[in-house]
Amino acid sequence: MTMSRRTLIKGMAAAPFVTAAGAAFAPATARAATLPAGQFTLAERTANASGRFADHIAALARVLPTAGVSDVLATANRPATRLASAPAGVGGFSHGFTWNPGDQDAVEWIPQGITTSADALGAGLWPAGGKRVVLVSWYFETDPDQDKTDEFAIDKGIRVSFVDHSSASAPAYRHVLLVEPVRLADGTASYQPITKHAGGIAWYGNRLYVVDTYKGLRVFDLDRMFEVGTGLPDVCGKHTDGDYHAYDYRFVAPQIAAYDNTGTLLRFSAIGLDRASSPDSLTVTEFATGLDSPVVDYSGSGWNGNGTTIATPKIVRWPLDHTTRAPASTTATEAVTVKQGKLQGVVSRQSTHYLSRSDGPASNGYLRTVRSGADTPSTVVRLGVGCEDLSFHSATAADWAYRESVIWTLGEYAGRRSVYAVFADGS
Repeated sequence: MTMSRRTLIKGMAAAPFVTAAGAAFAPATARAATLPAGQFTLAERTANASGRFADHIAALARVLPTAGVSDVLATANRPATRLASAPAGVGGFSHGFTWNPGDQDAVEWIPQGITTSADALGAGLWPAGGKRVVLVSWYFETDPDQDKTDEFAIDKGIRVSFVDHSSASAPAYRHVLLVEPVRLADGTASYQPITKHAGGIAWYGNRLYVVDTYKGLRVFDLDRMFEVGTGLPDVCGKHTDGDYHAYDYRFVAPQIAAYDNTGTLLRFSAIGLDRASSPDSLTVTEFATGLDSPVVDYSGSGWNGNGTTIATPKIVRWPLDHTTRAPASTTATEAVTVKQGKLQGVVSRQSTHYLSRSDGPASNGYLRTVRSGADTPSTVVRLGVGCEDLSFHSATAADWAYRESVIWTLGEYAGRRSVYAVFADGS
């Protein structure tokens, strides 16, 4: 979660003593307390300042070929490498991969969010009977060395890697640029990059939910992406020659909606899908400075919310409608506080919340759990340096099954960007 756009000071603290396999002897110091959930509300938004998203997308569809996930995977152009062993210090390792060298070492693109086709459909494949797919979000950093001087002139926003993991020994992938559709001054449709952090993503049916730190959630329809021109790495949208480009990426995924925060101030840092709850639901958590005495940073402008602040990080749940894939209610159904800083990911299984906790570029992170309303959670297993978002993959996913349930995560730091799964019980 290192980024110059977010001016956070990362607190440091000693990690608990762990075994060689990465399991902790000491319990975590986090705790959870219940909050009134009704204070956390969202409002659906289907337009921006230039008009309705649906109208912009319909106009784009008249001039651009549409594409879906299968089209992107069929043109995967980058090989990934299967991990032969666990990343350094990681316990409970199941499997994983690393990116090709250009992505593994890139300083300007930083990976953050993760979700899989086992989130999208309960059986595990997308589409039904199709592929095993992993999605990873990246944000663009114009000032990678954080010296307050941009090394890159253009902020290219957010891209998502569509990874075909059907062959675990030879995964392959292609990047897709996320864009916001707009209408130009001359009345024609175009799109623009989304210059946000994309700290967490959740795939549910055809919808991809992406956290917008200050605002709430952005939503993208993965059944209605567009194929655009390539060859112009510095152009996004409709070019002067009338053609459409996306920084040399072949596909774009346009935003179809947003859910803006209208309740108590909340930092939308990470998101996870809970398929064990009834109904299915999304949980969101907040990044905070300090490990054991965390404080969420609400400074600065641009926040959505009613101005009330709760400085301890929270986990907040919204229910989903499995028929529309949209929120079943814009009012949260659960909210708890967690006395744990540097949270990078959350994924819940009913009243059990799994959390990824990082500790900067030199120390391993941890997978931890806390139960709703409980005071003493536990550390499950040690994760890699720079651990980020989480995605739960149930052993009951009939078409993409493992012997035990696993939790996917990833590392953000250049040169150490493994994407991997650990057993959910840490074994």
